[in-house]
Amino acid sequence: MAGTIQAVKDLVVRTRFDEDAPDVNELVIVQNEHRTELLVDHLGPDGAVYCLNIRGDLNIVKGMNVERGHKGIEIPIGDATVGRVLNALGDPLDGQPPLDSQEVPRKNILALPKGGNSFSVAKPEILETGIKVIDFFTPFVKGRKIGIIGGAGVGKTVLTMELINNIAKSDSGLSFFSGVGERIREGHELVTTLQENDLLQKTCLFFAQMNENPVQRSLVAVSAAAAAEYFRDEQKRDILFFADNMYRYVQAHNELSTIMDQVPSEGGYEPTIFSDVKVLQDRLSSNENGSITSVQTIYVPADDISDPAVQFIQHEMDSVIVLSRKIAEQGIRPAVDLNMTTSSLLTPEIVGERHYLLSVRVQALLQKYESLKGIIAIIGENELSPEDREDYAKAKSLINNFTQNMFVMTKHTGLPGDFFTREETLKSIEEILV
Repeated sequence: MAGTIQAVKDLVVRTRFDEDAPDVNELVIVQNEHRTELLVDHLGPDGAVYCLNIRGDLNIVKGMNVERGHKGIEIPIGDATVGRVLNALGDPLDGQPPLDSQEVPRKNILALPKGGNSFSVAKPEILETGIKVIDFFTPFVKGRKIGIIGGAGVGKTVLTMELINNIAKSDSGLSFFSGVGERIREGHELVTTLQENDLLQKTCLFFAQMNENPVQRSLVAVSAAAAAEYFRDEQKRDILFFADNMYRYVQAHNELSTIMDQVPSEGGYEPTIFSDVKVLQDRLSSNENGSITSVQTIYVPADDISDPAVQFIQHEMDSVIVLSRKIAEQGIRPAVDLNMTTSSLLTPEIVGERHYLLSVRVQALLQKYESLKGIIAIIGENELSPEDREDYAKAKSLINNFTQNMFVMTKHTGLPGDFFTREETLKSIEEILV
């Protein structure tokens, strides 16, 4: 039996089913010219069914009939999607034909994988990124999560593009990129960069940039994760998963929460912020079939790293790279705050005794450097003790040592990119610390 649309408020459509109500996350179809698809968000009392207008179709009015679709949002998956640019619903954004062939398998993006996910207990495997500051402070370990935190314009997207360029080029795995609520220009530049470096043929891209409605922005990372799960579980492949930007993912859910008149949490975000973040992060994990290694950028509103959304996402990361506006203003690239950057993976068991002991010495020097800066501003560097002057000079050399040119910025700066092996990075640090 069909239902009826009772009210339309922006992207939220309240329908009523007297019997045979649809399930949560099921599609219902509006009986209009476009056969508009609505996604069931939650069920209310007296047969009320609250749905989300996925495509933002305006041809929906009160009184129209709706019927159950008996399925969820299904996107194309598998080899046919490699090298393609798709939206959250699996529609092409690259001008190529849609993937609607019967031979292309499809998957419900909101259906959790059978058997769930579990972390691999295999020996940690370090992937070299060629970026000194990352390889030293936040080792890139297969199957783990790295967060890149920073305000607007400090280099989060550039660092992500450099990681894609360096790791994907040297790794035989498959890369996924999910663009959530960022600038259309940045998405276009990423696709162009991948094409120029012959990396597009082993990358799957899903975009819902800032021009899309919040429903699609809230779903695009889930779509990419669902597609990545297929390759991990069915083809037993290792996946590199890049998401830019996770704060926009929370922001999209917050917009929908506001439209649905939900009472916000203490921090002003949606009351379901914890589960919104947790459900996605749990899907970006490894199991006995393969690994998903993820790099996620996190925008910091007003440069406030204590923002509740930033904190929620940060707690899910194994390593956190903090980009600082003050450091960017000094012309240092990448603009990493070396004292704020942390990693739970920087242990002797993972990186080895040599790397670990070096990191302890470097962090001690950098912390001393910060404390000495205030003293120098008052009395001058010449008034320091010889030992303090020496440590201060070493710290300055270390900071300069961690700067390097990016391959993806060569066409803008005219400077060739640098790639350093982990051994080269450790040697350069040892030479400074002698």
